This record gives sequence, C-alpha cells and structure tokens, in this order.
Amino acid sequence: MGTHQSFEFVDAPCCVMCGCERARVLGRRLGRHQGLCPRRLTGVATTVVRCTRCGLVYCDPRPVPEDTTALYDLAPEHYWRDASPGGEAFGDEIARFTDLWDGVGAPRALDVGAGTGRAMAALERAGFAVRGLEPSPAFRMRALEQGVSAQRLALGTVQTAAYEPGSFDLITFGAVLEHLHDPAAALARAVGWLAPGGLIHVEVPSSRWLLGRALNAVYRVSGSDHVTNLSPMHVPYHLYEFTPDSFAHHGARAGYETAYMRVFVGDTYLPDPWSRAAIWLMRRTGTGMQLQLWLRVVGGRVAPVG
Repeated sequence: MGTHQSFEFVDAPCCVMCGCERARVLGRRLGRHQGLCPRRLTGVATTVVRCTRCGLVYCDPRPVPEDTTALYDLAPEHYWRDASPGGEAFGDEIARFTDLWDGVGAPRALDVGAGTGRAMAALERAGFAVRGLEPSPAFRMRALEQGVSAQRLALGTVQTAAYEPGSFDLITFGAVLEHLHDPAAALARAVGWLAPGGLIHVEVPSSRWLLGRALNAVYRVSGSDHVTNLSPMHVPYHLYEFTPDSFAHHGARAGYETAYMRVFVGDTYLPDPWSRAAIWLMRRTGTGMQLQLWLRVVGGRVAPVG
C-alpha cells in the first residue's frame, strides 16, 4: 500500500471554503478501514466535523504527513482496476464544456491531477491543446509509458505550478480537491489562469451521500461514535466532502459562480432490490456520492443548474 507515513496533527479552526468558525462534530474517523464494527478496532483517530454554514465536512485536527507526495506514489492499480489512458473517459465532460463555452478555435486545457493521462488523451483527441499536472511520480510514469508527452505532463501541483493569466479555457479538477489541504487556495489560483469565458470542472465527494449517512446511523445504533466520512490517514486520503454551498460561498470570495451542477449516484454496494430503491431515492433527493460542478468567473454566461 505504499510507503509507511507518519502524521502530525494541526488544528483546523475554520472552514477553508467559507471561513466559518462554527462546526458540528459528526464523530471519529480511524486511520484505517473501519468496516461495520469500528468500535472493536483500535488505532489513531481524528474528529470529523461539518461546517454549519456551507456543509463542508472535514477533519479537525487535520493530519499532515511528513511527505505529502509519497502518499500518492502508489501503483495506479491501487486506485483503479483499469489504469490505461484509453476508452471513453471524459467524453461527457468534453460535451458539457462544448455546450457551456462561448469561445472559438481550439480550446486550451489544463488537467490538474492528470493521473495516468486518460482525460488528457481524450481532450487531445477532441482537438484541445492540453497540458497536465500530476504530483505522483508513479502515475506520471505510467502516463508517459502509455504515450502522454513528457513535455505536456509536468510533475507538480497547483501550488508549485506557474502559468500566465489567461492561459487556459478549461481547467479540470477530477477527484482532486478532496485530497488537497487547501482546496480553496487551489481554486483561487486556477481562476487566475483562466481566459475570459473559461471554465473550471470539479468532481468531488458529496457530504450529503445517502449511503454514508445510513452507515453512520448504523454505527450510532451499535453504540459507536465513529463515522464513515473521509479517509484522511489511509488510501484514498480524502480530507474533505463538499456541498454546492461550499462552492457558492467560496465563489463569492474568489470571483466565480456555478454554471452547471450534476449529482452522480455512484455505486450502492447493495444487492437488488435494495440497490434499485437506493438509486431511486438518491436521484429523487440529490443525495448521490459525487458532485460535478462547472465554475465560471463572475460575469460570464450561466447555464441552468441541472
């Protein structure tokens, strides 16, 4: 599972997305997979809280590893069964961008957290001039082995990268912001790299996921104060879960607004007919596993939220 990491803990006195200093305690999260009976397990834990203003879920105190990059220097198969850059990856996202973008010519894209290069390959096939950032040497190497250009895929992060203002028409954060210690700062930096009319694509875990809340209720009934939210000290190292309000509040400060939003149900891990019932309920209530948002600098054309 990669290099063993030691963590220290720092206080998280306020919500990074809206700045609110008030949060409600949800429970404890162990530094390991918890299963159905976490109260029988031992180990280091941190407290999970929910912001009372925007609903962001985060851990307080926040674990900070000695070497953040080493956390993600794992074989791609630890994250995805299919770690190849082929297939139909990112096709729906390209179609959505085309619908929302008012520009002309070949759009310029930056894939933040490019992984094995699947989205980069799809964007290039669709005629985008595309560049990528990837913090994991193992993931970047796999992308290069499978044909992604080393000149187009840099080893680095939003914090370390430097681009001129107006460099990109699309910046995509697919399954990235939940891993960053300061997702708000990353978004604000990306806004500065956008050209007029450009868009930021975000996919993040939803803090309103119905099945996660159901498992938390099971824990409480069993007498445990644990929660299933986040995984700050084990793969996949999620530090945050978001709501649409998280981006609305941050956007008001950073100068962007939501142009489009979609909720993905995701896997239910349940047998039929329970799975069908859960899918129906999550679709009706907007309580799926994942949020997809398209963000535009304030002043651009805004499409209906759907």
